[in-house]
Amino acid sequence: MATDAPPPPASTGPVQPTTEAFVAVQESAEFGALRRSHRAFAFPLTVAFVLWYLLYVLMSSYAGDFMGTKVVGNINVALVFGLLQFVTTFLIAWLYSRHASTQLDPKAAAIKSRMEADV
Repeated sequence: MATDAPPPPASTGPVQPTTEAFVAVQESAEFGALRRSHRAFAFPLTVAFVLWYLLYVLMSSYAGDFMGTKVVGNINVALVFGLLQFVTTFLIAWLYSRHASTQLDPKAAAIKSRMEADV
């Protein structure tokens, strides 16, 4: 339903950088270093985890005798490997959190504060 009411007033929030400013930062060496730091950490761990998961799946499918080997009581190799998947997931999350807070966040904050100061 259309009304004759005037549009709401313009936002009085902080002024946003221009598109050109964002593009300039994206093309800067500092932003490139930030991106490389993220990729150098995230991509190898992602590949390693996917390979580890695929190993678990393939061994479950094709190495049933090995995966069924009892370790302690009714606990077999497959259960141990399955639980290690969860351990690995939490370990990677913790490592990434630590990497982000020490390596990525300070660089990103410096870029952000410089962009906000330029506005």
